[in-house]
Parts: sequence; C-alpha cells; structure tokens
Amino acid sequence: MLRRRWESSQPKEPAVNNVTPEDPPKVLAKKLSPVTLDAAIATLLTLVAIPVRFHTISHPNQVVFDEVHFGAFAGKYIQGTFFFDVHPPLAKMLIALVGWLAGYKGNFDFTTIGNVYDDTVPYVAMRSASALLGLLMVPMAYLTIRDGGHSMLAAVLAALIVCFENSLVTNNRLILLDSYLLFFTAFTIMAFNKFYKQINNPFGARWWTWLALTGIGLGLTVSCKWVGLFVIATVGFSTIKDLWRILGDVRISKGKCVHHFLARTLCLIIVPFMIYTATFYIHFKLLPLSGDGDFHMSNTFRQTLVGNAVDETPIDISYGSHITIRHLATNGGFLHSHNSTYPEGSKQQQVTLYPHRDVNNWWRLRKANSTLETEEVEGDVIGSDGETPLEWIYDGDIVRLEHISTSPRKLHSHDISAPLTDNDYTKEVSAYGFPNYEGDSNDHWIVEIEDGPTEESRERLQSRQTQFRLVHATQNCALFSHDVKLPDWAFGQQEVACMLSAKKPKTLWMIESTTNELLPEPVDMIGYDIPGFWGKFFELHRVMWTTNAGLTGAHPYESRPSTWPMLKSGVSFWARPGTQIFYIGNPVIYWLSTVAVFTYMILWGFFRFLAKTNRPDRFPHRRPFFENAAGFYVAGWAFHYITFYLMHRQLFLHHYLPALYFGILVFGVGLDLVFLRLRPFQRVLVGVLVCSLVIYSFVEFSPLTYGTEWTREACEASRWLPSWKYRCDGYESQLTNHSASLINTDDAISTVIENTLVTSIDP
Repeated sequence: MLRRRWESSQPKEPAVNNVTPEDPPKVLAKKLSPVTLDAAIATLLTLVAIPVRFHTISHPNQVVFDEVHFGAFAGKYIQGTFFFDVHPPLAKMLIALVGWLAGYKGNFDFTTIGNVYDDTVPYVAMRSASALLGLLMVPMAYLTIRDGGHSMLAAVLAALIVCFENSLVTNNRLILLDSYLLFFTAFTIMAFNKFYKQINNPFGARWWTWLALTGIGLGLTVSCKWVGLFVIATVGFSTIKDLWRILGDVRISKGKCVHHFLARTLCLIIVPFMIYTATFYIHFKLLPLSGDGDFHMSNTFRQTLVGNAVDETPIDISYGSHITIRHLATNGGFLHSHNSTYPEGSKQQQVTLYPHRDVNNWWRLRKANSTLETEEVEGDVIGSDGETPLEWIYDGDIVRLEHISTSPRKLHSHDISAPLTDNDYTKEVSAYGFPNYEGDSNDHWIVEIEDGPTEESRERLQSRQTQFRLVHATQNCALFSHDVKLPDWAFGQQEVACMLSAKKPKTLWMIESTTNELLPEPVDMIGYDIPGFWGKFFELHRVMWTTNAGLTGAHPYESRPSTWPMLKSGVSFWARPGTQIFYIGNPVIYWLSTVAVFTYMILWGFFRFLAKTNRPDRFPHRRPFFENAAGFYVAGWAFHYITFYLMHRQLFLHHYLPALYFGILVFGVGLDLVFLRLRPFQRVLVGVLVCSLVIYSFVEFSPLTYGTEWTREACEASRWLPSWKYRCDGYESQLTNHSASLINTDDAISTVIENTLVTSIDP
C-alpha cells in the first residue's frame, strides 16, 4: 500500500541524505525533532509564498473573468435571492461570507468584465481569502511529500514549484471557486498521507483523527465543485486496495476486518455525504427569496421561494377559459406573445417562451370554426349563470388559442421557417389576426393528451394535471420549445416553433392557471405540492447535471484536454491597453510534471517486464516504495485528467489545475528517486537548477500573471509556442520608449542651454 511505513520485519533501506523513508536525519535529530524541523521549513515556505500570492492583489480594480459570476453570487447570498449555478454551493458561500464580514451589501453590478469596483465592494478582501488558501497549498505540498516518507529536499522543491506556478497564482488571486477546490484537495491528500503514517497503529486516536479529517476534506472538496468526485475516486481506489490487503492478511481477524471496513465507510462515505448535503441545506436557507434563477426550476420548487408562490387555480377547463400554458421540458416558462413582430419571415407578431408571470402569457381557449358569441353547444355542464352550457376540451379536440392582450390575434403557424432554427422541418409560430376576421385553418391545433395523474385528467384538459401536445392541424407539426434564445429583437426570450417529428419531451405542455367566471359552484381548486428538502435537493441536482452537460457553446479560449499537459493554450482573463491578465501556466512546471507522469508509466511497465523475466533489480527494496508512492499521485492525476475526455461541454485550461497539482507531487517523488543515485552536492546542484528554471520561467510570464507593465518586444519573445494567443500589440515598444526618452533628454538639454544663454545676456 502506498506510502506505508516499512514494517520491522522488512530489510533495512539504504540511506538517502542519511534518511530512510521512516527515519529523520541523525545529525539534525540531535538538534531538532523531525516534526519541529518540518514545521520550521513549512513556515519558511509559507513566508516565501505570501508576496508571490499577494503582490498587487488590488490590481486591477475591475471585474476579472469569472468574478462576473461568483462575485454576483456572493451578492445574491447576502441579499437572499435565489440563483442557479452548475456547481455545488460551498465555495460560493465562503466567498459570500468573506464579503459579508468585510461589509459588502450585495448591490454591485458584476455583469460585465471590466466594471470598476466602487467603495462598496471589498474585492481585495474577497480576493485575499482566495490568495490565503492558495499560499497554504505551498506548505501542504511540502508536508504531503514529507509524510509520504520522502526527503526534505524533494519536498522543498515540490512546495516551491507549487509556489511559483503561474496559473495557480493567477487563479488564487481572484474571486473564483478553484482556490477553494484546490485547497481542500491538497488538504485531503495531506490528511490521507498522515492517516497512512498511522497504519501500524490502527484504531488509535491519531488514526481516527486523520481518517476523519480525510473524510471531512472529501466532503468539503466535492461541495465546491463536482471535480471533487475525482478526489473521492483517488482516495477510494487506494482504500479499496488497502482493504483488500487487510482481508488477505491471515494475522488480522475477521472482526478486525469488519471494523476496518466500517471505519472507512463511516469516515470516507457517510461523513462526506453528510457534509455535502449540509451545504445544500444551508444554501436553501440562505436563499429564501425569488430571484433570477427561478426559471431553471419547476413550479413546485418555485413554490418554496418567497414572492413566487402561485395561488390555487380551478382544475376544470372549458372553451372560453383564460389559461396560461407552461412548457415542461426546459423550465423556460410560459407560452407568450407581445406586440412586436418578427424582423424576417412572416413579419407577424412574435410568439416566445417567457420565464416570468406576465399579462402577455394569457390565452383564451376557443373552439375551431365557431364564435363564442353565437355558438350553441350541448355542453358538459351548465355555467354558474344557470343558462350557458360549458364544454370541456377532450383528447383529439381541435382548438384555437386567442391571445388576450392583442386580441383577435391567435396562435398561428404556416409553411415558413422558424426565426433561428431554420430548416425544412421547423416552422415559424406567430400570433395572427385582425378585427372582424375569424382566422383560418392555420389557427387550428389538435389537443393530444399525453399523461395525467388521474383517469379524468388523461381524458380531458385539467389544470396542473394534464400533460398535452398541440399539433398543428394542417402542417402536422407539434408546438415545441428548446434552450435557444432569440436575439435582442425578441428581448432574449426563448424560441417557440412548430416541429415535424419533434422529440416528445420538447412538445409537452401543461396549463398552470385558469380563470372562468362561468364555472359552476363549488369550483374544484388545485394547488402545487410543496417539496421538502430532499425534493428540492434532487431536483436541483437533476437541473445542475442537465445544464452542465449542455454547456457546449463555442468560446474563443476553450481547449480540449489533449492540449493541457503540454500547455498549448491559455485563457484571456482581462485586458486593457498596455496591460492584461492572461491565464497561462509556468511552462517549465507543466512540461516537467508531464514528463514525470509519463516517465513513471514507462518505468512501471519496464519494471513489470524485469520482474516477469527475472532480471536483477537495482532497487530491490526501494522500488516498491517509490512505485506505490508515485503510483498514488499518478492515479490522482489520471482521475483528474483522463475523465475530461469523456466530457463534451466547454472546457478550459483551469480544469487541469487539480491534475497539475498531482503531477507536481509525482515530480517530487521522482526527484527523490533520482537523488538515490547522486551524491549530496549533486542533489543540491540538481535542486538549485530545477528551482532556478522554475523561478526564471515564473518571472518571465509574471506580467501576464499580475497584469503589470511590459514591453512589446518582451511579450513577443515570451511566446514560446505559437498557440499561445495573448496579444502583444497593446504594449508600448521598447524602441518607442527609448526614443521618447531621448526626446525628453534633448528637450531638457535645450532648456538648460537656453536658460544659460539668457542668464549670460541678462544677469
């Protein structure tokens, strides 16, 4: 099992820096205990990281990249208005907590990159919280390597690499979720290492402490982003391997095996799940008010939000009833029309899907080929006036839907392509009509009832019960909507069209509200069931998953996983003339960590080959130790990297950061293995060389990290790969600056000469 202390029965290891994987340096041990020395080094590394993370953290004083989202979410937490996001809530709640403690009231406009922060926004405090978590990763990286039984030099180098990694620094200095995710990831791996240091003392106080802290770390990590599931997979894989070892150890009783299994189930499954669900419970409590995230959620969910509750409505619907119709598949809102026309196509009145309750959502149900004023029907019941017969709408009936606020215009379709979904099988839907014109067959829609909770609701339309389709009588297409937003000429509302052979879920509708003064007393009413916590929890996760998978739109800086290990891409975070923040990593670190990971894979296969062919092993006792140690981190890298190949959503370079952290740990372990073959001064020389390359590369790209001044020539020279898309034309040329300096110098000299002449002429 990885990083396990050698048992006393195993042969003694050769020394590395006078250190075995489990013993402190003998010379230093006489002066300082290993714990004290590690604490001192970790503290020193923390001090080194402080200026790296906090340098010019107030710059720029503008909204940068995804601060647009997460700064805005902090404000919504503070004001209590419901919002929707594809990520779990913990990191966002912590950002909001920092803002609230610093006095933020939640009323700043974060909607646009470049908006200037005013005095009401404690953006420096909010960024500083992220920076603090980022710098704490540096000592945690050191302790993680040391607790794995590796040398101080390898641990120091790994920590310094984390310290001077440009993409980590850029990410840590902004109001983003990744600082929180990475901090809890690093903490979890460190706690897991410390747990395995206690492997020879199972069920002791420290054993339980670090096992529980590992579970807490898992819960906190996955509560920031679902990427935390990959940390769970990494720890879970190692845990299963260890349980398998315990199960096969004849010296361990069956009772003890059960205890081991139950302890890990409690700490690594139940505790993380409890933390995860608790964050959503707090999330719902902090957001009691209706907000702009409502339209993502179902009507039953919305009933739990203050300001969005819907009164009970009559269950019965007849011809003449006024109704609002909600689309079921997208949660996009209500069938809607307004007094604006399509700029192309028929140029008739627009029909859209609108997420909010509005007077323009109301329609009157009319029977085909009839007028309500003159029609005499035999009706299903007599109205409340005792004279007017009311007729229900049954499956297969043909209806017309008259838009009440722009009457006599009616829901209409024809053989014209939809405004955005322009193809032969998607037709435009409009509202059409004028006074003294009863319309034509293009206003006719066949009611096809799909489902309902009762037999009656499956036979005739009933409010909030019947799911139905509206099929155009002449075009044979079904009224549908999808997650496509119309341009500004339709106010960004959702497209409604009529589609031939449409997928059924996108064509399902439900009547939410109805009014009809003629319904006979007593009027049967229906309301929504109010969901509890678990109902809201599972619905929100269903919407989060669907929305996350649907983030497939194009972005100029998106990238695929194949480009990440070799740092072939970056992301523009913020740009102004003469300065920019461009998210790009330290290429030396990316390339070295990638080489380390793939070198491990090659060597692992090579050593398997040697073992099968009975070839001699130059590291007979060391190799398994380093294989298991590096193997754990390689597994973490693989879980956090390879799984992104299965995702078809938008991806960016910052999705690689957790895998990069594991790659750095692999490099640290690999360095320690290399040190076995070197003399002490050679180890120091290698360490200085690696550290120098890392810091040189960090400084080279620091103007992109901090958004500081640069010259055009230096910018161009730093573009080591042609695929790096940061722009250099916004920087002033060094030659221009030099010329300006010469001009200023000439002006100064001329002034001195003139003053001298004047003085000599007129003393």
